[in-house]
Amino acid sequence: MNDRLSLAPDAARQLATATKTAPQMLGTTPRYLLRALPWVDLKSGVYRVNRRRTFVLGDDRIATHSDGGSPRVVPGDLRELPYLREADESLLTELADAFTEVRFEPGQVLAQEGDPADRLWIIVQGRAEKRVTGRYGEEQLIDVIGDGQFFDLGAWTREEATPYRVQALTPGLALCAERRALAALADRDENVCGSLAAYASGNGLRPGSEVPVDLTSGHVGEPDLPATYVDYEDTPREYHMTLAQTILRVHTRVHDVYSGDFDQTRQQALLTIEALRERQEAALLNHPEFGLFHNVAPGQRVQTRTGSPTPDDLDELLARVWKQPGYFLAHPKAIAAFGRECTRRGVPPVTDNRFGSPLLTWRGVPLIPSDKVPFSNGVRANGAGGSAAAVGTTEILLMRLGEADRGVVGLRPGEVSDEVEPGLSMRNMGTDQKGITSYLMTAYFNTAVLVEDAIAVLQNVEVNNYHDYS
Repeated sequence: MNDRLSLAPDAARQLATATKTAPQMLGTTPRYLLRALPWVDLKSGVYRVNRRRTFVLGDDRIATHSDGGSPRVVPGDLRELPYLREADESLLTELADAFTEVRFEPGQVLAQEGDPADRLWIIVQGRAEKRVTGRYGEEQLIDVIGDGQFFDLGAWTREEATPYRVQALTPGLALCAERRALAALADRDENVCGSLAAYASGNGLRPGSEVPVDLTSGHVGEPDLPATYVDYEDTPREYHMTLAQTILRVHTRVHDVYSGDFDQTRQQALLTIEALRERQEAALLNHPEFGLFHNVAPGQRVQTRTGSPTPDDLDELLARVWKQPGYFLAHPKAIAAFGRECTRRGVPPVTDNRFGSPLLTWRGVPLIPSDKVPFSNGVRANGAGGSAAAVGTTEILLMRLGEADRGVVGLRPGEVSDEVEPGLSMRNMGTDQKGITSYLMTAYFNTAVLVEDAIAVLQNVEVNNYHDYS
C-alpha cells in the first residue's frame, strides 16, 4: 500500500500507445548538387564527349616531393615544360637536380619587372602575386600564384626580361633553376635543342586552345578564299557508369513480426538509399578520376587574393566561367566566410530561394552548400591532385550546367532493372537458410565536363578569419 490517491503516470504509460517517427538519420543532407545537375539518361552506359582538336595541355603545375626534409622536383613532371615533353628521363632527372631551395618571407620581391629572367621559380609552398606597371605608371595586380605553379617560363626560356614583378604574400618555399642548366641540356641533346628553338621562336599556338579554322573577312575584290575543315580529337574522353553499392540484409522474422506501423524492409531500404545518395554526391565531387574538383582545367584555377573568400575572388571565378554561370558550390564554412567578407565591405549578398531554401547569391549566382567539398578542419588533408591542403582551407567551385550550354552534366542509366529511383536499383538476392533476405542495392552515376571553361575553382580558401566591428 502507498499513500497515492490515483494511478501513477509510470503505471498509466503501460496502457498508452506511443506515436513513433520513422528512423531519423543525421548524415542526410539536402544534396543540392544532385538536385542542381541536369541528368542525361544513357542507353548504352557510355558517354563520349567529342570535341574539336586542341593543342596539348598539361596541368600548369610541377609536382615536388620531400627527400629527407628537402623539397625535390619530380623529374617526370618537368614534361609540363612544352619543349621537354619528349625528353629522356635521364635529362629530366639532371634538370630536376639543378633546382635549389629558396625560402622567402611576406613582402619579399622574388623577381623584379624588367630584370633578366635567369631563374625558373617553382612555388613549393606559399602564395605570391604578379604585378605589372600599367599604361600610366600605376601598379596593377595581374595574378596570384600558389603551390606547384611556376614563373616565368617564356622569359626564362627565351632569356628575356621578366615581364612583371613577383612579390611574396606569405612565408614560403620555392625551388629555382638557373638558365644555364637548360642550356646544358640543349647542348647535349638535339631533340631538346630543336624543341627549345621551336618554342623560343613562338608559332602562335597556345596550349589548350583549339586548332583554328581558316577564315577570312572584310575583303574586297576577288581574293582566293581559304579552304578549311574542323578537326576532332582522335581519342575523345569516354565516361563509363560508376556505382555505389551495398547488400542490405533483413531477417524475415523482423520483417514479419515488427512491421506493424512501419514496414521494416522499406525503412531499411530508405535509409540505405540515403547513404548511397550521400556517397554518390561525395564521389561526383572528389573522385580522383571523374570528380569535379579533379577535372578543372589549368587556366580555370584561381588563387585567393588574401586567403579569405572575397567578392573580388568570386568575381574572378565569374570571369573564368562568364558564359552562363549556374552555381557556386562551397563548404558551408566557406559560404559563412564569404558572408563575413561581404559584411566587412558593406555589400551583403542577396538571398534567393532555390530548392525550397534561402541561399546566398553573388552577382545573381546562388552559392549552394555541400559538406562534401574538401575541407581541412584542424588536420592536414590532401587537396585535388594529391597536393597537401593547408589546415583550415577549402575550395569553391563555379559551374555552368547543361548539355545545351556545354556545361557540366550528371550521367545515369536510362533504365535499370528493379529500379526504385532514377539510376538506383534494389534487387532481391533471395533468402538464405538462416531466414535472412538480401537485397543488392546499386546507384549508377557519373558526371562529365563538356568543355574546359564550364568549371573553375577558387583554391586555398581560408575560412577561419573573423573581424571585430566593435
